[in-house]
Amino acid sequence: MRLVIYLFTIVLANVVTAKFAPLEVGIFLIPMGSFLIGATFIFRDLVQNKYGRKKTYLFICLALILSAISSYLLGDTLWIVFASAISFAVSETTDTEIYSRLNLPMHLRVLYSGVIGGILDSAIFVVVGLSPIGANILPWNVIWMAILGQIIVKVIMQFLGVLVLQLASVRKKSFNN
Repeated sequence: MRLVIYLFTIVLANVVTAKFAPLEVGIFLIPMGSFLIGATFIFRDLVQNKYGRKKTYLFICLALILSAISSYLLGDTLWIVFASAISFAVSETTDTEIYSRLNLPMHLRVLYSGVIGGILDSAIFVVVGLSPIGANILPWNVIWMAILGQIIVKVIMQFLGVLVLQLASVRKKSFNN
């Protein structure tokens, strides 16, 4: 079930991003799919807990293919599909490796790996896909607003995910006692 949720959330993030205008909060531009992308790092960690690191890389490849296909079918330009694939590959790989190597409680591994993954995903996608380097959707003077807006949302999602994991852990411990 973890794997299905992980894969479904990635495709759903593409659909939500394509169907809804970005959220403008003050100076920040936030694609609606950012809320879901922030959660995918947590779901990927849960997949890794169940299947291990090696199999997780196979699932990341499958997710990358599904993401690229759904993005293309939703009408994204090839620059956006390319930027999405590159940012996804780098951020998911980084998240996986940080999560694997930290010798900390699960909730801290989820938090640290997800925050770094979210920062990389946001920066790479916006610069490669949306800036004048890529599809030229955003001018250079607002690139930082788009990157920072996505980072804020993804970090908030990491903290919410860690809170849910902590509550579930406490509930499980009290249930077992």
